[in-house]
Amino acid sequence: MNFRRYYVPNAIVFITTVVFMREPAFANPDHVALLLETMRTAKRLHPFAMIAYVILPDHLHLLIRPIGASTFSQIMHSMKSYFSHAYKARMGMEGRLKFWQKRFFDHIIRNEFDLEAHIHYIHYNPVKHGYVMRPEDWPYSSFGEWKARGAYPDRWGWSLPDSLQGFDVDDVE
Repeated sequence: MNFRRYYVPNAIVFITTVVFMREPAFANPDHVALLLETMRTAKRLHPFAMIAYVILPDHLHLLIRPIGASTFSQIMHSMKSYFSHAYKARMGMEGRLKFWQKRFFDHIIRNEFDLEAHIHYIHYNPVKHGYVMRPEDWPYSSFGEWKARGAYPDRWGWSLPDSLQGFDVDDVE
């Protein structure tokens, strides 16, 4: 089967990618730091704006806007590839490593409502999965940056936000 992605120039894209067999690799802060480092490497090669993100133990969600000729497929290929190679080197592993599940899920953001819903979904995700009681308690997320800019009131996400009632992308996790 030939899998094709739909590209829209300058579009914001919601992406979900999952660790192979849902191993909780990112429960280790050193692995999260390595992922963030490889994201910066991918960003230098294939420029993009990071709008929002969350890194959970076995998967991550990104909201990005590729810049210039970059595509979200190039960005994800670079990020996943660089991370796998760096992880192997750091762990002293040889041979082939299957770190990521094949492919990734993408969704082109259609409008402001869709954008807001996905930003909220990303920031609420650690609460949804039961890792923390409040979004601000999860260290691997852009929630703090958004809250500092005034995007969230105090106590946002301590219970299911109204903006996420009926909104779910569980089929991609």
